[in-house]
Amino acid sequence: MLKVILLGTSGSMPTVDRSPPSILIKKDREGILFDCGEGTQRQMMRAHTGINISSIFITHWHADHFLGLPGLIHTLSFLNREDKLDVYGPRWSGVPNLFALIRPQFDIDFIELATGDVVKKALYTVKVVDVNHSPNSFGYVFEERERPGKFNRTAAESLGLKPGPMYTRLQQGHSVVAGNTIINPEDVIGPRRPGRKIVYTGDTRPSDSIVEVAGNADLLIHDSTLNDDLTEYAKEVGHSTAKEAAEIAKRSAAFMLVLTHISSRYANPSPLLKSAKEIFENTILGEDLLEIDVQFKDKR
Repeated sequence: MLKVILLGTSGSMPTVDRSPPSILIKKDREGILFDCGEGTQRQMMRAHTGINISSIFITHWHADHFLGLPGLIHTLSFLNREDKLDVYGPRWSGVPNLFALIRPQFDIDFIELATGDVVKKALYTVKVVDVNHSPNSFGYVFEERERPGKFNRTAAESLGLKPGPMYTRLQQGHSVVAGNTIINPEDVIGPRRPGRKIVYTGDTRPSDSIVEVAGNADLLIHDSTLNDDLTEYAKEVGHSTAKEAAEIAKRSAAFMLVLTHISSRYANPSPLLKSAKEIFENTILGEDLLEIDVQFKDKR
């Protein structure tokens, strides 16, 4: 399972319908949180995601992207969490003081990141990418490990193999012997297949670095703060318009674009979706609590 739950899709401040930025990726039973706007733990309760969070990745230390950390950590302590929590992000000298203020009942490791770093987990990696916003602002690329190739049963049967333990051994990467013939895994298993890739930009102007890392991404979640009539203002404040986000998605050949970090000035943000879809058809407007099931390319 790989799901993305949009816990908060507002830009800078909450609205009646939108909470500040927070994106949850559910990889099987593991939860990985990207940004933690205020009220994130309540959004998780509303979305029925559970709060089994293994890691939190902060894009930058603007208040709307991290003020939910104290509340989330306090809630985890109240629920008697014992497992260590890893919090990743750009350098900020105030992090230890923030955690000391909360006084959690479990261990928290803050891991300082830099552009180009790759956090390696058992089933996935998270790569740090530079973006065009304020100093020490990151985007993140979540990417699953490669999958084994498809097992070709027809080829196996033509070599005299029948379903059973030998199939399992071949799928585990071992050669087997059928009669006088040695059969190697590559004889019946296709090339390894890529895992799924999700790119979250955080706050940014359009960036070539995002185009590069988002190549063939299954999901691109891009800053879309403003409509294109405010392009000049977007440049001043270091954000993107929905149209600019769509252009990045098109250039990178992403499969799907999600517009997020929507300015509170838009009670009705449908014009943003309209302008984006004129450039990149497979665009959806991010809404709080929206769940996206990320499918493998070969199963779409």
